[in-house]
Amino acid sequence: MTGNTRSEVNIRPEVEHEITVLAGASDVYRLLADVENWPRIFPPSVYVERVEHNGAEERIQIWATAAGEPKTWTSRRELDPDGLQIRFWQEVSSPPVAEMSGTWIIEPRGERETRLRLLHTYRAIDDDPEGLAWIERAVDENSRAELPSLKANVELTTQAGPLTLSFQDAVTINGSGKDAYDFVNDAHLWVERLPHVATVQLTEDTPGLQVLRMDTRTADGSVHTTESVRVCQPHHKIAYKQTTLPALMTLHTGYWEFDENADGVTTATSQHTVVINTDAIPTVLGPEAGVEDARSFIRTALSGNSRATLGHAKAYAEARR
Repeated sequence: MTGNTRSEVNIRPEVEHEITVLAGASDVYRLLADVENWPRIFPPSVYVERVEHNGAEERIQIWATAAGEPKTWTSRRELDPDGLQIRFWQEVSSPPVAEMSGTWIIEPRGERETRLRLLHTYRAIDDDPEGLAWIERAVDENSRAELPSLKANVELTTQAGPLTLSFQDAVTINGSGKDAYDFVNDAHLWVERLPHVATVQLTEDTPGLQVLRMDTRTADGSVHTTESVRVCQPHHKIAYKQTTLPALMTLHTGYWEFDENADGVTTATSQHTVVINTDAIPTVLGPEAGVEDARSFIRTALSGNSRATLGHAKAYAEARR
């Protein structure tokens, strides 16, 4: 930045970071392009939703943690599947940033290796040299932290196979989706309402953006402490990502969904996606246990608690009909 002065205008540095990913270029592009994958590959991401879509351009809303706190913002993207590139830019930037945009460039280096380049172009308010220096440091630090984590998670996602487990449970409720939603949304009351919840702490500094910390009991009597960030969209969906996980998991995301039909009957669904922590299997399940034992244990534990919650939500909603 040496030599920049306030008299210079529209100073837009471009910086580049790159990393080699042991995965096919098409897989890397797909995971970046499909925003529903982001909670799996970007640790801060909790939930991402496409808000608008017009040809190759789209507007997305991102819910993520920043410095440990849940935040949300919107960005625009332009997808180029043929060129394996994704351009993005912030709709509204925060000082000292006046503008911020960038490009993901995915370059194949064989069937199972990809060069992933991340470009950023930015401008500081009033082209302020101190602001430019601050942005340069922030972009460099964030990119250097983000790319190794992205590499690890993309490689894990594309190679995990049996380590990844996705499933859902559902109930039919003769009552309103709003009442069932309210039961799950009001998690601060779960100690009184759900036998498998031992303690709970719920904070909601921003409406619809919750941090839920609780101790839950599984069927074998063990107690697990978890913390989740939840994105609540009345009265249809609550998506979440666990930020404090049980030992057997390296990832746990999911959602509660409530679909009410014209007759006032609601289908309530609980969905889970989990990645198993193989290093913890001997400690948690014993030295002879394997991945299939872990899959069975996790499915039983999570489904048991989900079905219990759905059952109580059903009884609550039907009682209010």
